[in-house]
Amino acid sequence: MRILSVRGTLPEHRYPQSEITEAFASSMLRGSVDRRVVERFHRNAGVATRHTALPLPDYADLSDFGKSNDAFIAAGVQLGAQAVLDALDAAGLTPSDVDLIVSATVTGLAVPSIDARVAAMIGLRPDVVRVPIVGLGCVAGAAGVARLHDYLVGHPDAVAVLLSVELCSLTLQRDDASVPNLVASGLFGDGAAAVVAAGSARAPALLQPGVAQPEVLAAVSHLYPDSERTMGWDVGAGGLKIVLDANVPDLVRHYVGDDVDRFLARHDLTRADLAWFVAHPGGPKVLEALQDALGVERAALQVTWDSLSAVGNLSSASVLHVMADTLAAGPPPGTYGLMLAMGPGFCSELVLLRAPAAGEVEAAA
Repeated sequence: MRILSVRGTLPEHRYPQSEITEAFASSMLRGSVDRRVVERFHRNAGVATRHTALPLPDYADLSDFGKSNDAFIAAGVQLGAQAVLDALDAAGLTPSDVDLIVSATVTGLAVPSIDARVAAMIGLRPDVVRVPIVGLGCVAGAAGVARLHDYLVGHPDAVAVLLSVELCSLTLQRDDASVPNLVASGLFGDGAAAVVAAGSARAPALLQPGVAQPEVLAAVSHLYPDSERTMGWDVGAGGLKIVLDANVPDLVRHYVGDDVDRFLARHDLTRADLAWFVAHPGGPKVLEALQDALGVERAALQVTWDSLSAVGNLSSASVLHVMADTLAAGPPPGTYGLMLAMGPGFCSELVLLRAPAAGEVEAAA
């Protein structure tokens, strides 16, 4: 398949990390932990600014899971619809062109699902195929691209959309001074993103000269043993309480390098053939572990580091924001890239990409 466009959207409410620290400590923790501890966790997150679904003062009114989830649906549908419309417009398409929509979220519950609500809002066809993905967490951005590829291999005339909506701020727990909640309060942000892709028969007529529209060549999933409690949610009366084990960087170092090597070998490639990376910004320690696992310097993942600083970790939407930034910068023509993310399971997803070669778009047209 060919990726035609990727677009990210962010809520209008944008704050420096220091303001979010103050709001979280005063309105949610309410003195239950030393302020200096909160400040240290937030300072170490590598985040300068974040966007939130609601204005910061409004979080004090979210007294239960129901109110938080209602806010998730209201804001998520608006952001998701905008992301899809922006991505379709960038690809020169309209909602009526979409044959499949895959949606990913892990920060709220909606039945009908977010994709069904977005479909009604923007006018997707009544026969559009919908595939909601719930529970993959941060890995779902990369996994969603892989699932578009799976579908389009069998439907080469089709247009498919991936929509990710993650409003992490609405999951933070009140009066929870646990280390995972403190880490989450400093790391995660809110946002949405959409990818538009087309199958091999449809794509040539939709390619745009001078626009980076990479080909997806292959993908692979990995589910790691004895890691169920590494990352995820505990669902209780207060909503979604984060599960986050400190050994995530160790798992990345242990598994990812070998996984990448085996995946590339199937396609007669090695790490030396990769010119660019689209990596999920899991946090500073995870990114350092990823650099170690891949054997690369920080510069190879600089787009990811910059995204972490600018907007935080947006769960499944983050790697798609990194993809949008990478394509905007323009990967070298004809080069291979690797998209990768990790998430609950504990699991990972790898996607092999290739930037169009010089003259390839004109030849296809």
